[in-house]
Amino acid sequence: MKLSKLLERLEYECVQGTLDITVSDIVNDSRKVSKGCLFFCIKGAVTDGHQYVPEVVEKGAKVLVVQDAVEAPADVTVLKVQDSRYAMALIAAAWYGHPAEKMKIIGVTGTKGKTTITYMIKSILEAAGHKTGLIGTIETIIGDRKIPASNTTPESITIQRYFAQMAQEGCDCVVMEVSSQGLMLHRTAGFTFEIGVFTNLEPDHIGPAEHKSFEEYLNCKAMLFRQCRLGIMNADDEHLDEILKGHTCEVETFGFCDTADFRASEAKLVSGPGYLGIRYHVTGKRNFHVEIDIPGIFSIYNSLAAIAVCDRFGVKEAQMTAALQTAKVKGRIEMIKVSDTFTLMIDYAHNAMALKSLLTTLKEYQPKRLVCVFGCGGNRARSRRFEMGEVSGKYADFTIITSDNPRFEEPEAIIDDIVTGIEKTNGTYIRITDRKEAIAYAIHHGQPGDVIVLAGKGHEDYQEIRGVKHPMDERVLIAEILEEDKAKEK
Repeated sequence: MKLSKLLERLEYECVQGTLDITVSDIVNDSRKVSKGCLFFCIKGAVTDGHQYVPEVVEKGAKVLVVQDAVEAPADVTVLKVQDSRYAMALIAAAWYGHPAEKMKIIGVTGTKGKTTITYMIKSILEAAGHKTGLIGTIETIIGDRKIPASNTTPESITIQRYFAQMAQEGCDCVVMEVSSQGLMLHRTAGFTFEIGVFTNLEPDHIGPAEHKSFEEYLNCKAMLFRQCRLGIMNADDEHLDEILKGHTCEVETFGFCDTADFRASEAKLVSGPGYLGIRYHVTGKRNFHVEIDIPGIFSIYNSLAAIAVCDRFGVKEAQMTAALQTAKVKGRIEMIKVSDTFTLMIDYAHNAMALKSLLTTLKEYQPKRLVCVFGCGGNRARSRRFEMGEVSGKYADFTIITSDNPRFEEPEAIIDDIVTGIEKTNGTYIRITDRKEAIAYAIHHGQPGDVIVLAGKGHEDYQEIRGVKHPMDERVLIAEILEEDKAKEK
């Protein structure tokens, strides 16, 4: 593609060389450089792409996009921009022919609920006949293809490539999770969202490698509402006014408060053997009953957000209710049938905040016992272990402490830290290091009316030990345990 065509929507300074050349590829990884390509010099947290200029020029890169001064041979075009990441997003959109403009893009941001809401929206839109792509924490879905995710919001080049493939597959809609990091690093620049959704905001992702402060975290989330046509917002969140500062979009709201455009009322917990859910009534811009096979008040918020989005597409209420009853998210309060007398579920809760939210939600269903099986990852903040131990000890009736991605640490040492936290409470517990044995113990000791939650792994299908990811899917482990039990009965 002609370089001049790639630069049509970008502000830049041509420091040297010509714009009258053809670019063979666009690359931000020095290992993938090929002859005639354009290379983005990205300043990252670990490395600075500007230092690779001699190497990429030697490999044949003909255009460099930089934000700092570099030295390059006279036959290499050097384009100086204010921010290389922002330039990369705009050039990537042009490279793939601005595919986002051929579809309606829906972005979901917030601390919690992003993954579930995206799957609910996808389920409803597809029930109404819209072919819908998805980009998120668990996977990217393009037609029948599922691509495992490495980031909640991929790099801009990857996003634009996915958009192009989705458009080619005939998608007319895309729903995606939009992380604060993705917004801060301009991964979603270069196109306009049809709809942006704000779920909620709590302190999270704050630290040396992520956001410097809660204020920065909030400000990054708010960026979405200067890049979308319609903002659908949680009216009950205390940070709503701050999120809306400087917004340029039309606004609609959802929640329990009287002023919300989509309001929930008559909420009622529903349960049965191996089943937990919630029922409520939508009023405001729509008026109908909803029942969801996912427990908790947050399920109302998630489904209201999805309803508000799909209202804009004119989806019929019968299609919404049917789709919401079947919408499932791998590893997000995912119920696995193992008994007619007690309930077992898998959830991704892997920090104290998420675990507390999960356990307090499940407590509302008044189980005979709430049993929590969890571990903590190695080579991560030790404070998380103490905190999660304390939360489980306080809110679960019984805790089974086990292993979860020990990485380069000893599982027993991690469990010792969890025990330190749990012993600050009156909670009872047992240590079973092997995760399959821990799950088997929970199943074999399940009592009528129990709710057992396997926390921490969620959608993950591996156990990371000393730099190697070993296959380990809790669904597979459960199936193996049940098969082994059957074999013993024979």
